[in-house]
Amino acid sequence: MLDKLESIQKRYEELTRLMSQPEVAADFERLQKLAQERARLEDVVSKYKDYKATVKNLAQTEAMLGDGLDEEMLTMVKQEIEKLKSRQQSLQEELKLALVPKDPYESKNVIMEIRAGTGGDEAALFAADLFRMYSRYAQKKGWQVEVIDLNETGVGGIKEVIFEVRGKGAFSRFKHERGVHRVQRVPVTEASGRLHTSTATVAVLPEAEEVDIYINPEDLRIDIFHASGAGGQNVNKVSTAVRITHFPSGIVSVCQDERSQLRNRQKAMAVLRSRLLDRELRRQQDELTQERRSQVGTGDRSEKIRTYNIPQDRLTDHRIGITLHNLPKLLEGEIDQLIDALNAAEQAKQLETQLA
Repeated sequence: MLDKLESIQKRYEELTRLMSQPEVAADFERLQKLAQERARLEDVVSKYKDYKATVKNLAQTEAMLGDGLDEEMLTMVKQEIEKLKSRQQSLQEELKLALVPKDPYESKNVIMEIRAGTGGDEAALFAADLFRMYSRYAQKKGWQVEVIDLNETGVGGIKEVIFEVRGKGAFSRFKHERGVHRVQRVPVTEASGRLHTSTATVAVLPEAEEVDIYINPEDLRIDIFHASGAGGQNVNKVSTAVRITHFPSGIVSVCQDERSQLRNRQKAMAVLRSRLLDRELRRQQDELTQERRSQVGTGDRSEKIRTYNIPQDRLTDHRIGITLHNLPKLLEGEIDQLIDALNAAEQAKQLETQLA
């Protein structure tokens, strides 16, 4: 890690030197690029200089122990050594985090899609459980949850729900939820007590703004229709629901939750932009690595990322091997411990890659 930090400091000093040259100062575009790169390195270099100064002070202070100090001075020196060691350790952890590449989308709002998978009514009930878990978690964070599209079943389950979570850092907290979630439990209607396994898929998309991705209006078909409720019955006399089809990608985005056609159109466009951005990010990642094993898992929807075993009161995340208990509490949105563990595993993996 220290070798990596030394190279970063040398690059920072080189950038400072280049920016002071008259020919560079006269080239605004080049100067701006160098200034941006230097700004990205500044925090790391500042912490590294502080770290080196702390290490130097620690060595000098420890050398004082052999100077025949009286009892009072010896106590003071030992206290200072403990303070410096604590400072050194703290700076080491800060430097590790500083070396991890920043996710440009981590502060974004997030659009999530939950769909019932295999398991019939049980899968739909599980999808509803997941929606409630994420909604409760968002509410505990003080974030706003807005449903974009909802397709319910007649037994209190959800076939599909698309919703937005608005709050600073929402994507950074939800991004590892992408994938196939599996539940194992005995249905209420199962007289023999046999354990059933059902699944639901979760997609997590950073909310894309117009500046993030361009959509040609000529590539869209926008259909207006009556909103429908459970069982397919029309719930609005006025056509307010919106379906947007993006011809080049084949992506279809629907919103019928709002009574306003304009608002439904805005929400449907937000979903479309986010899906296109997600597709582009995946394409870029595929170009960087064939296996796409960055972070703590691929996040592909074919991957079973987590199991919720109800009879054994156990949640297991298969990507990092963590097992937690007290499922009722977890399903009520108390999932900070799980999210923290996933983010820590991601940071460790990225740091390993940076230092390789």
